[in-house]
Amino acid sequence: MRGSPLFLCLFSMSCCVNPMLTAGDKIFHLGACRVSMSMTEIRAGFSAIKANIQSRDPLRSLSILSHPHSLHKVKVGDRCCITHHLFTFYVDKVFKHCRTEDSFVNRKISSIANSFLSARRKLGQCREQNNCVCGEESTEKFKQILANYEGLNVTSAAMKSLGELDILLDWMEKAR
Repeated sequence: MRGSPLFLCLFSMSCCVNPMLTAGDKIFHLGACRVSMSMTEIRAGFSAIKANIQSRDPLRSLSILSHPHSLHKVKVGDRCCITHHLFTFYVDKVFKHCRTEDSFVNRKISSIANSFLSARRKLGQCREQNNCVCGEESTEKFKQILANYEGLNVTSAAMKSLGELDILLDWMEKAR
């Protein structure tokens, strides 16, 4: 027990230094903005429902996020903007239309939606300080994603977008 006071002191200091991060949180540098998200929690929730959601997708040959170059080669300065747009897209268009008869799936969707809502709020604060500028290229990429989405009926598009969530998560982690 001799090391206990030292451990307690170091642990307390680490909690004070960064009280906002919890286990599994990752900080994403999105241009001039930073946001922390629990990718472990989001990925675990998505993994638990991925097969169920993707089985509801009748149009497997089409993609919303993977359309050629949709997220490919986004400039560093545009990452904040396109990520904010994508979080808004998922919160306002996708999660709202992804209700199933399975309460477990609905709870997982709700949990992921809450994580996105929180991250969107943080990015919104950064945008308000003019640190998150939208370049023409990122605006065009997002318009393409919207066009892909709007080309389908609402429920199919929402389920397809949710089924492609791992594409967005992978892109965020690579761009980190």
